[in-house]
Amino acid sequence: MHFPITRMRRLRKTSQIRMILSETKLNPEDFIYPMFIKEALKDGQREHIDTMPGQYRYSLNDAIDEAKNLEEMGLSSVLLFGMPEKKDETGSSAYDDEGIVQRTVYGIKEETDLVIITDVCMCQYTSHGHCGIIKGNKVLNDKTLDYLSKIALSHAEAGADIVAPSDMMDGRVGAIREILDINNFEDTLIMSYAAKFESAYYAPFREAVCSAPCSGDRKTYQMNPANAKEAIREAELDVIEGADIIMVKPAIAYLDIIKRIKDAFSMPTAAYQVSGEYSMIIAGIEAGYLTEDVILESLTSIKRAGADLIISHFAPEFLKLRDKINNSWRK
Repeated sequence: MHFPITRMRRLRKTSQIRMILSETKLNPEDFIYPMFIKEALKDGQREHIDTMPGQYRYSLNDAIDEAKNLEEMGLSSVLLFGMPEKKDETGSSAYDDEGIVQRTVYGIKEETDLVIITDVCMCQYTSHGHCGIIKGNKVLNDKTLDYLSKIALSHAEAGADIVAPSDMMDGRVGAIREILDINNFEDTLIMSYAAKFESAYYAPFREAVCSAPCSGDRKTYQMNPANAKEAIREAELDVIEGADIIMVKPAIAYLDIIKRIKDAFSMPTAAYQVSGEYSMIIAGIEAGYLTEDVILESLTSIKRAGADLIISHFAPEFLKLRDKINNSWRK
C-alpha cells in the first residue's frame, strides 16, 4: 500500500489519536531517583550541588522527608549514595552497620513503602577515590570483591531491597550473590551496572559526591566508550553470575547499547541518565536554547531503546509536570 491509499498523517490528525497510538509511554513507576546523603550535614542544611542545578545533598532526616514527599508524588524507587564523614584506604565507612547509607535505608524503610536501591561501591569512601583496594598504581580486582561483598551484605541487613554494584570489578556480582545467599538474603535483588562506560558525563556527579580519584583514572575497570560487543559480554557475565537487573550507564549517549542488551537478554534492563546528561539539558533550558519538552524527549528515547527502568535526576520534575509533559505530545 502507498499514497494515496496509505496516509500516515491520519495517525497523527488529533491529540486523541496521537495519544492512543503512542508506542512509548512514560509512567511514574519507570523512574528511580538518585539521592545523595551527606553524613556531616545537620538537619535542615541540605546543600545545593552547583554542577547539578536543582539537585541537593541531604542530611539523613532530610533525605527521609524528601523520600516521603516523592512517594506522595508517585515515585516508587530511590537509589542511595552515601557521603561519609571519614574516609580511609579501604573505605571502611561503606560497610559500617552504622554508616550513612545503612541508617538512611533503615529510616526510609520505617517511613515509606519505596523500593530502596543502594549503590555498592567504594569511591566515595576511600581516601584515594578509586572503586577498589589499591596497591601502588593498581586497583586489585580480587581483593576488592571481599570488600564489595561486605558492603552489599550490610545494605541488605539494613533493609535494602536491591543492591547495585557500580565498581565494574570482574566477578563482583557472583561474589555478592554468594554472600547474600549464605546469609539468608537470597531474596535481595542485584541490579548490576553491567555496562558502565568510562565517561566524561560523570564529571558533575564526581563533584557532587567528592569521588574523583586522587591519581590516575578508571579506564582499567570502566568500559571503553568505543566498545559495543564488549558491553554484551560484560552483561552476559553478570547475568550468569546472578544479576536480576542489568544496567547501562550513561543512557542518552549509549541508546544503541541499551537496545542491544535488551534484545540479547530479554530481562529487566535499567539505564542511568547521568549527571552530565542532566546538567547539559538543564543548561540548555536555562540558556533559552531548549524548552522543557526536551526532558520528555530524552526520557522517552531511553525507554524506547529498551529500558524498563530509568535512573534520572529528572524523576521529581517528571512527577511534577507529567500531565503537562505528556500533554505536549497531544498538541
